[in-house]
Amino acid sequence: EPPQSIGSYPEIGLNEARQRRHDARVLLAHGVDPNEERKRLEKAKILEKSSTLRVVALEFIEKKRKDGFSQKTLYKMAWFFSLVEKDLGDQALNDLMPYEILQAIRKVEENGHYETANRIRGFIARVFRYGVLTGRAATNPAAELGEALIKPKVRHHAAIIDPSAFGQLLRDIDNYGGYIGTRLALRLAPHVFVRPGELRSAEWTDVDRDNSVWKIPSEKMKMREPHSVPLSRQSLAIINEAHVRFGNYKLVFPARKSWRKPMSDATLNKALRTMGYRNEDMVSHGFRSTASTLLNESRLWAPETIELALSHVDDSVRGIYQRSQFWDERVEMAQWWSDYLDHLRAGIDILSPKQFAQRRRKVAPRPIEPTTGYSSNVTMTVRFPGQNYG
Repeated sequence: EPPQSIGSYPEIGLNEARQRRHDARVLLAHGVDPNEERKRLEKAKILEKSSTLRVVALEFIEKKRKDGFSQKTLYKMAWFFSLVEKDLGDQALNDLMPYEILQAIRKVEENGHYETANRIRGFIARVFRYGVLTGRAATNPAAELGEALIKPKVRHHAAIIDPSAFGQLLRDIDNYGGYIGTRLALRLAPHVFVRPGELRSAEWTDVDRDNSVWKIPSEKMKMREPHSVPLSRQSLAIINEAHVRFGNYKLVFPARKSWRKPMSDATLNKALRTMGYRNEDMVSHGFRSTASTLLNESRLWAPETIELALSHVDDSVRGIYQRSQFWDERVEMAQWWSDYLDHLRAGIDILSPKQFAQRRRKVAPRPIEPTTGYSSNVTMTVRFPGQNYG
């Protein structure tokens, strides 16, 4: 029997020493080395201390920071955790039961914050998934809890989809008397219909004015996938106007008070409020909804092309192939859309998207972005511009 250390007297009393000796003999009888078992238990204690929800959640948020997630996203993650930290933060992942997580989330839900409650559940599930991958959790008890929470009503971004009313909005933007950077950003937004954060963070190094392409790097995109935006003649004219004023700066649309910073989240929406558009009428994110609705109504463009233009990412092999193959159609669609916006802005004999498509099926060709880096060893049917999809 190998020698065993069971502690020092008087810290370890006689009765406890005898108990430890007995435990060691039981382990030996089962073929377990007491010294190795003691080391295993010590490691388990260390692992348990590094496996609390607080430790793993903060580690997960830090990883996302290093992955390049925006400060806004990181703040939201930290906020979600703060709402359940008191109830769950000190418990090890493997000790947390589904009902305990549900009970903590329901405290938020009981205040009527259904969407927040569901997003907290999603965040905790991601933390547990990270814990499983790093060996600190065996299961993900938060994964299926969504069925036990009240589903929030889907709230779409307020958007104007009536052609005549949207034309009036375009004219109001042209006449906006506030900061020139805000006016230029609002003028460009309808043409490119990117997310407001992507518009506000645009840098001159991202814009290839010679080839009429705006290449947004992955770290600025919601889905962390790079996205290219074809620039119509109208879009390029607005960008060139911005370059005259802000070309010496890093940002295409710098903040009014500091050219080193982008304009704030609220700037574009505040400008819309100043023009008389209520929050339930139109928000800056609504330009995407307007473009999606009216482009689909035209029945001129493939739904896949519109989805790609909105950077709704398809990570399948087919999706990667489409990002290459549908570029030509996206270029043509961008110019058609800008021409239609000019028609709406003029406000004379307004045509619906489908009527305008029937009159203006073809537009002048424009530069095509190189498609290197995409897989082409896939066979699929590609629908071409000008084909009616109705």
